[in-house]
Amino acid sequence: MRKRALSGMRPSGKLHLGHYLGALMNWKNLQKENDCFYFVADWHALTTEYERTEIIKETIDDMVIDWMASGIDPKQSTIFVQSHVPEHAELHLLLSMITPLPWLERNPTYKEQLREQSARDLQTYGFLGYPVLQAADILMYDAALVPVGIDQVPHLELTREIARRFNFLYRESFAIPEAYLTETPKILGTDNRKMSKTYGNAILLSDTAEEVWEKVRPMVTDPARMRRTDPGNPEVCNVFAYHRIFSPPETIERVNAGCRTAGIGCIECKQWMTEQMEKVLAPIRERRKEIVESGVSVRDLLEEGTERARDAAGKKMKEVRDAVRI
Repeated sequence: MRKRALSGMRPSGKLHLGHYLGALMNWKNLQKENDCFYFVADWHALTTEYERTEIIKETIDDMVIDWMASGIDPKQSTIFVQSHVPEHAELHLLLSMITPLPWLERNPTYKEQLREQSARDLQTYGFLGYPVLQAADILMYDAALVPVGIDQVPHLELTREIARRFNFLYRESFAIPEAYLTETPKILGTDNRKMSKTYGNAILLSDTAEEVWEKVRPMVTDPARMRRTDPGNPEVCNVFAYHRIFSPPETIERVNAGCRTAGIGCIECKQWMTEQMEKVLAPIRERRKEIVESGVSVRDLLEEGTERARDAAGKKMKEVRDAVRI
């Protein structure tokens, strides 16, 4: 039995490995046997990019091309733009009326971003209420599965709580969604922090092989390994974490033994890892080039998907209005 799946991404810059491992791999796999809705979350992007909105529109085409290069097929999945379906804003408004403020303030992702991006003014209603808009996005389409990264799980739990509260206050109107995590739900950036374009520590899907190596080469390994002859501990090394994602078992075993005995150096270890990572990145890079050179109109693809999304959203909002009795 086919299930409805939904997820979205903010158009705030080029996509990186974290997006691919934490979401796009799932998107690609889910679309084979499920009814998938994937959207460009341009309203969500406003929560942090409200002072430089030009980046949102400029990024949409590049982001959708990255989706397709990663295997998302517009013929199999409904791809659309959030702001082109105004029902999302209406449902967000209705849900905000019943969402207790403490539910939003206790969100760990909210606290983390305020701390990590203290130089930016994120003390806005829109940023605090971001999970309520996310709940509207998900509940609008009765999504049973929501492919997300591990850092988005608290937001999804809030969506579930909001859906239960609405169903209790009015009538059963929303399905309760489940998180669908990847096998590799989180990957750190090159500086051992969360991978993010904001932190400048991301390996982009559109990076050339040379650019990837320039980012990998200075990655911090075991800080206790000061010299080539010092034995290391791969368990505290971010490069080894990458090996566990990209390398075959025999390479992982070889790196583990070589690091602990100083049988290999850190540069050698990074070179082996990069070679394995390129087996994932090179095909995406090649597909991306083919898509760009084909002259495909991303806007036409998005308009087709948006029409399908509008149809589904219109039916759901009629049901919601009836439930609320307005």
